[in-house]
Amino acid sequence: MLKKRFLLSAIVLLCFLGIFYCSKDTTEVPETAKSDPSFSNDIQPIFSSNCAVSGCHNSTASEGLILLEGQAYANIVNIDSRQDQTKKLVLPVDSTNSYLVMKIEGRQTSGSRMPLNRSALSTINIQNIKNWVNRGAKNN
Repeated sequence: MLKKRFLLSAIVLLCFLGIFYCSKDTTEVPETAKSDPSFSNDIQPIFSSNCAVSGCHNSTASEGLILLEGQAYANIVNIDSRQDQTKKLVLPVDSTNSYLVMKIEGRQTSGSRMPLNRSALSTINIQNIKNWVNRGAKNN
């Protein structure tokens, strides 16, 4: 009788622990944009996975805008846009008037939204780029 009671108590305890564990909120906290993103850690990976891909802004870029690691920064910061010569691709501290931001948001004056023929960048990736530009577009 004592063994049955012990076994029953153990089963009840295990069931309670199972319900408690399974009822815990295991949803992931959504990723948020960084207030001061780093070019090398946060921005270049966006370019590498979405822009510097086959047929786009890699070493065979048709318009010459190469966004490969080690080249992207020099090719975009304070560089005139070829599509709108009144704009810089990245104008430090001014994401609103940076043509690269206009292109990824679909506000461009010429051409198409980037990345071309691919899904738009996530809201978080766009905000990270904007935050990086607004913080001075540092090469860090």
